[in-house]
Amino acid sequence: MPELLIYRRTFERVRNRLGRRVRPLVMGDDGGVSCEGRPLPVAELRPEIAWANRDLYVEGPVTAFMVACLKSPRLRWLQSSAAGFEHPVFSKLARNGVRLTNANASAVPISEFIFARIFEAFHPIEARRRAQQAREWKRLSFRDLAGTTWLVYGLGNIGAELSVRARAFGARVIGVRRNPSGDEPVDEMVGPGALLPSLAHADVVVMTAAVNETNRGIADARFFAAMTRLEAVFVNVGRGGLVDEGALLAGLERGHPSLAILDVFEQEPLPADSRFWRHPRVWVTAHSAGASPATRARGDEIFFDNLSRYLAGRPLALTVDPLVDSRQP
Repeated sequence: MPELLIYRRTFERVRNRLGRRVRPLVMGDDGGVSCEGRPLPVAELRPEIAWANRDLYVEGPVTAFMVACLKSPRLRWLQSSAAGFEHPVFSKLARNGVRLTNANASAVPISEFIFARIFEAFHPIEARRRAQQAREWKRLSFRDLAGTTWLVYGLGNIGAELSVRARAFGARVIGVRRNPSGDEPVDEMVGPGALLPSLAHADVVVMTAAVNETNRGIADARFFAAMTRLEAVFVNVGRGGLVDEGALLAGLERGHPSLAILDVFEQEPLPADSRFWRHPRVWVTAHSAGASPATRARGDEIFFDNLSRYLAGRPLALTVDPLVDSRQP
């Protein structure tokens, strides 16, 4: 029976579904591990499977968990809910021969989060509320989403889900990806070399990629200067490292972009003295674009599907190779 390293909060939720298929090694909030109620010294841990999900990343002892994974000579598979695998720990695990799989559970809520914010940007929602409160019969205009052009940087799970929704609303979507697969749900695919010319056509620019050695700071002064469409909106739900934050602030002062919707930052939590908090054309959220209760449930289904595959010796779904993927947007 393979041993599974699992965070306590997750185990309490899914223990009945695990049944007798695995032997759970349960890590508590203090980083200590127990098996069937008996404490285990960390030095004795030999998990074959590890499940690092949203529960762990948001509430749990991530460092202790990853250290246990790195030290286990038996670890063969790590299921992670992380969208990006740019952290060095994943490359180390891959070099140790560990198979890595991710989850597309957050793609749906992140796409819906983006649309909620874009509708706020295009519609005078607060002005409508004020008019109602004042009992003022006032016609307020708004921007159509249909007919706009969106540029999506990164066509992984999140970028694909977003593109499908944008096109359903009548928008034209330009996707940016280093190595297109040919089946991306967009109207036009371009490589990184065509990024700057394509920005000139975009009403909405959305960063959904993980950060890597080729794209760190890709949204720089030239990038924002190329966003010449009137009232262009910039959205980052990928990684803070994609953006030169000084260049973004300078661009906002010139009106390129006219609005920045930011869910991720280079430093998190965002420091209280950051200019982003009080900038009139910046909307800040706390890395919470995927914070839907359904995200956790979808992640559970992905893990249990892969667990069945693993135990049956079948190929795992949503495999990732950070040694290759770290070089691609």
